[in-house]
Amino acid sequence: MLILQRMATSSSFISTPLLKASSSFPTHFLSPLKHCVSAPSTEFRALALYRNRNGVSTSSAAVATETQVSTQDDKLKETQKEKSDKLEKVVLPTNESSESLLRIRHTCAHVMAMAVQKLFPDAKVTIGPWIENGFYYDFDMEPLTDKELKRIKKEMDRIIGKNLPLIREEISRDEAQRRITALNEPYKLEILDSIKEDPITIYHIGNEWWDLCAGPHVEYTGKINRKAVELESIAGAYWRGDEKKPMLQRIYGTAWESEDQLKAYLHFKEEAKRRDHRRLGQVLDLFSIQNDAGGGLVFWHPKGAIVRHVIEDLWKKIHIERGYDLLYTPHVAKADLWRISGHLDFYKENMYDQMNIEDELYQLRPMNCPYHILIYKRRPHSYHDFPIRVAELGTVYRYELSGSLHGLFRVRGFTQDDAHIFCLEDQIKDEIRGVLDLTEELLLQFGFSKYEVNLSTRPEKSVGDDDIWVKATSALRDALDDKGWSYQIDDGGGAFYGPKIDLKIEDALGRKWQCSTIQAS
Repeated sequence: MLILQRMATSSSFISTPLLKASSSFPTHFLSPLKHCVSAPSTEFRALALYRNRNGVSTSSAAVATETQVSTQDDKLKETQKEKSDKLEKVVLPTNESSESLLRIRHTCAHVMAMAVQKLFPDAKVTIGPWIENGFYYDFDMEPLTDKELKRIKKEMDRIIGKNLPLIREEISRDEAQRRITALNEPYKLEILDSIKEDPITIYHIGNEWWDLCAGPHVEYTGKINRKAVELESIAGAYWRGDEKKPMLQRIYGTAWESEDQLKAYLHFKEEAKRRDHRRLGQVLDLFSIQNDAGGGLVFWHPKGAIVRHVIEDLWKKIHIERGYDLLYTPHVAKADLWRISGHLDFYKENMYDQMNIEDELYQLRPMNCPYHILIYKRRPHSYHDFPIRVAELGTVYRYELSGSLHGLFRVRGFTQDDAHIFCLEDQIKDEIRGVLDLTEELLLQFGFSKYEVNLSTRPEKSVGDDDIWVKATSALRDALDDKGWSYQIDDGGGAFYGPKIDLKIEDALGRKWQCSTIQAS
């Protein structure tokens, strides 16, 4: 028998007519009395009264025609739309599609580190990679301000303008250690210890600065377009991602091949900010995260609860129609259950500490799987019973570092659409295909029609016999082929207990988000 698991994790605008004050009196005397609409001219009139020195009441009309307002608004909207359309037509390259862009970003990280150390000689350097939309570098130094960020960018521009060569040098490990020690760079010594290959490669920027690095880089700093580089933000980051180690200052930057690409990227960021669910959650009064309760714990407000209720009702209806039985299970269980399931061995860093209750250890659940298996095991089953499909909107709790929390996307407590299918070996392909169809149906309900599909195979740390892994992986592959979806192999990306199909959905801005997972074990 095999077990299948599936998991998933309007604005109104008020337009006010323009009022043009008469030049015969100051605007602070204007007191609107009424709006009069004249059919032939469609004028909006605002009448105002004031007293002059002699106590004589005088009236003055402030008039703006609807046609004028409409024309001005239309021109403004048309200009904005043309600008927006132009930016949206710019095709942004990626690190994968453009090696020159990758080189630019990597070199920008080095140039930024050089600029920081010129301005702040006591700053210690750590690592500075290229990332999806730019680069970052981590420094051990005093916290930076936005004003200092501008100084750093100005110094970067100066370095770029000098058109300094990027020179690769190979040295022995002992020589690298000697040079790093002379510079008093303790983090670089730690990085050197983690490098297994010899000789050690370093990159110089002219003869003014160097760093441990394997490349690649541009040939000269002048190859970077200064107007296509921008420093974006400062954040705290623990060294090596370990909260017990020093907190570093991380500077994020973005870099592109041209100024037009940078403008298009910044436009994309503004659109993303406008659609940011954290902002919309506040504006629409849907949800909040209360500091008094703790980070990563979501409070659904009345309006948000209605939205959630509608979604959950739809979810229940579709699952019942598809032959699933609904479950409700506890939020906590004996720690022994998580030891038997393997979670304590493979997932402990994401679990909360255990609680001692009447001399027994209990633990908040990070997943629902063991509960569903307990329900399955409550009685013997005939082969006539299969397939058995169960589903739950189960609330789980996972420990996340405070620095990684992000709105509803990265939380410490969330409700997960979680289903398990217990089936015979000859049923598995059809059941997986059914799950793929169900997943597609649910995603289409919310307008998601573009996916990236990955088949994730056995990781280095795993449980189970080789035979089960081979059969489960083959079944997932066969179902994908039968569905006709194109997919990529994510070698070693499976869960510790089984291979899986991962779906990343694409949003309105073309960003991809991990959403649905189908596992076999």
